[in-house]
Amino acid sequence: MSHAARRRACAVVAAVAVAVLLSAVPALAHGFSSTVYLHLTSPETGHVRTELGLEYDLLVVSAADHEKDDPLFQAGDRAFKTGGRAEQAAALEAHAGSVVAYVTRRLGVTANGTACTPVRDGGFTIEQHENVPYALLVLDYRCPGSAGAHEVRSGLFPDSEGYVRGAKTIVTYDLDLKSGSAALDARHSSFSTHQSTLERFWEFFRLGAEHLLTGLDHILFLLALIAGSRRLREIVLAATTFTLAHSVTFVLAALGLVKVPASFVEPVIALSIAVVAGWHLWRLWRRRSHATDLDTAGHGHLSLDAAGWTRLGVVFCFGLVHGLGFASALGINQAWSWTLLWSLLVFNVGLEVVQLTLILLVFPLLALLRHRRPAAGLWTTGAIATGVTVMGLVWFVQRVS
Repeated sequence: MSHAARRRACAVVAAVAVAVLLSAVPALAHGFSSTVYLHLTSPETGHVRTELGLEYDLLVVSAADHEKDDPLFQAGDRAFKTGGRAEQAAALEAHAGSVVAYVTRRLGVTANGTACTPVRDGGFTIEQHENVPYALLVLDYRCPGSAGAHEVRSGLFPDSEGYVRGAKTIVTYDLDLKSGSAALDARHSSFSTHQSTLERFWEFFRLGAEHLLTGLDHILFLLALIAGSRRLREIVLAATTFTLAHSVTFVLAALGLVKVPASFVEPVIALSIAVVAGWHLWRLWRRRSHATDLDTAGHGHLSLDAAGWTRLGVVFCFGLVHGLGFASALGINQAWSWTLLWSLLVFNVGLEVVQLTLILLVFPLLALLRHRRPAAGLWTTGAIATGVTVMGLVWFVQRVS
């Protein structure tokens, strides 16, 4: 390898390493989002009943900040740290005016273009979602007129508050002789019951695509798979295996048949990143310039050697856990999901399209580099694997602690 080529290889290594390390900061925000649950029904003409589930501690700080109610923050924070469900509900009840004012300013319902008037129905209750307390609030919106389309707008927990990023509102409804689901976020903050099925499915497709693009831990897992794949066949099989595995657990979670706490899922996802990337580093260390060679003694079906089959097994196991992570992104932890099932499958398709696009963009470039400059190709994949391994271990320690 010439001196100039070696310098170019080092530059590639440095650029990749810096890019991966710089991704650490935004990636840490992956776990600092929130999901609002909203169920809409119409018990009688002119009324829309909204059942809300809101993350308790986030509701406390957001409402206290927005309504300038410091006693709410103090009482709510104290109940969150040392109290149980009764104390948390009591803290919200004591400052119900501030809490309801915050929610109703951020959540609106209209009928035929005219705003409905919200009235609180009952008190606050607290439930646990994956060991996170959620406040349940019921609002009865009194709407003028007796028929027509209803539109719902949600701006709860926006990025501008500085507490979470990319908060979503997952809506299920049985309204205007229609039932279905919708996903709202900052860019698409409203929906109408007159929206078509295609429009609603597009929202979940977009949500799935954006989740993978903004969830850098999943992107780094894909980069680790790509860097460690020796042939096009291997990355295709690895991606297919990963897709199959995470689709299985995603759907099982959507049906309420599997429930695993995020305190287990998130550290294992981080560990999977480090293990898959570290696998390639270990092979580079053992085999040096022959790291991309196939073991001639181990050929079997699909032209995979023993190492290739073992890698697929590892990817499948970790893919099962990643599916639970994707489900957690939508807060799936109970069996309300029959209503959402088709929308959730579309969410999954959005994930897969982005995943396939990344593979089609990155793998051919690495394959071309390996073919034309084998040493530079090894340095580049080694740098990618090193950066990904480091970040995976950092996230693992953070999520465990």
